[in-house]
Amino acid sequence: MSVGRICSRVIATASPSETIGAVARRMAEYDVGTILVVKGERLSGAAGIVTDRDIAIRGVAGKLDPENTLVTQVMTTPVQSVSEDTPVEEAVSRMASAGIRRLVVTGAGDRVAGILTLDDALDLLIEEAAAMGRLLEKQKPRIPA
Repeated sequence: MSVGRICSRVIATASPSETIGAVARRMAEYDVGTILVVKGERLSGAAGIVTDRDIAIRGVAGKLDPENTLVTQVMTTPVQSVSEDTPVEEAVSRMASAGIRRLVVTGAGDRVAGILTLDDALDLLIEEAAAMGRLLEKQKPRIPA
């Protein structure tokens, strides 16, 4: 299965000129833990990814003023990305090699198409394991008592 079939297509974004305070409020508003920092308009490219953990560790713990610190100071860069045609197994292997939990998914013309998280891959694995369990349950020998 390709990452394009399981990635999140709804993406919360921010501009590099926004503060970490504004980005944190957007995370709260949309109930997300990841914001894609985009360069240009209409998801033409990703400048970085900022997570709630980035804000906590690099921002708050680093004693940065959230209203005067640009998101670019706490975001993760460079952004790791894969094509939406990439097999899930390959994407997970790439995450493991890079030590990351998120990949930007790109479509035609390298435009941002979504975000694949480790949780997306785990959800797929759980669904597949449940299907195998149902199959095994149906194939159990039925011996009358």
